[in-house]
Amino acid sequence: MARVAGTLPRASESAATARRLVHDALFAWGLEDLADDGALVVSELVSNAVQHARSRCIRISVTRPGAARVRISVVDKSTKLPELREPGGGDEDGRGLALVAGLAAAWGADPLPWGKRVWAELHGKERG
Repeated sequence: MARVAGTLPRASESAATARRLVHDALFAWGLEDLADDGALVVSELVSNAVQHARSRCIRISVTRPGAARVRISVVDKSTKLPELREPGGGDEDGRGLALVAGLAAAWGADPLPWGKRVWAELHGKERG
């Protein structure tokens, strides 16, 4: 299984680096059709980690479990699992996971002994 990963500071500026990492991986794997959605998904996952985790670093990973499938994950040291919620009309935040859920074929969070992994899987077009 192909994999690209990187450790980044827990800072809002890391979203841009994470988008480049996802973009470069998807283009290298010939999955350009997933690049826009992948960039948006990783931006939201990084933003959540920056806002809610309290560790100095986060870990971004992009794996290719199938020919036209990718899994984007962000690992942080917070054990609090994310919750999908319906934001109110006046809420300025709280829409990120709903956006991820709408773009991804599947998403979830895996508890780790020292934190969590939040992931989203995107499916592209099978090439024949």
